Amino acid sequence: MADVSDPAISHAYHDVRSDKTDTNWLLLAYESDRSDKLLLKATGTGGLAELADALDDGQAQFAYVRVSYSNDKQSTRSKFVLVTWIGPATRVMRKAKVSVQAADVKRVLPAYSIDVPAHERRDLDEEPIVVKLRKAGGASYDGV
Repeated sequence: MADVSDPAISHAYHDVRSDKTDTNWLLLAYESDRSDKLLLKATGTGGLAELADALDDGQAQFAYVRVSYSNDKQSTRSKFVLVTWIGPATRVMRKAKVSVQAADVKRVLPAYSIDVPAHERRDLDEEPIVVKLRKAGGASYDGV
């Protein structure tokens, strides 16, 4: 099991979900290579691109992101994405634990539209994620 008891995680989660703050992502990282305790590593306002820059190639990490997009000129939607990052240089034992520990993360970051597994930074390119969000959103009038 992952320890997700850090109170900063809950605070950052509510910031990302709030329309009253500019914070649109948070990043959780393991306390150390041998620890199963997750801590809030960073938050930001620059969306998926800024988040991708913050990821560590040698770690497994979890992120929560608000993605805003428009279907037409009059409306904008905000949806939430849970990202499970497994960097290309992540140790084998950490990789093995991530799928089980993701359930603990989902308990503290429960409201999201899609879950995105990421192994390369390009997995966080905004356009394909918005397409997935549109598909997950139900009615789509633009042919997606």
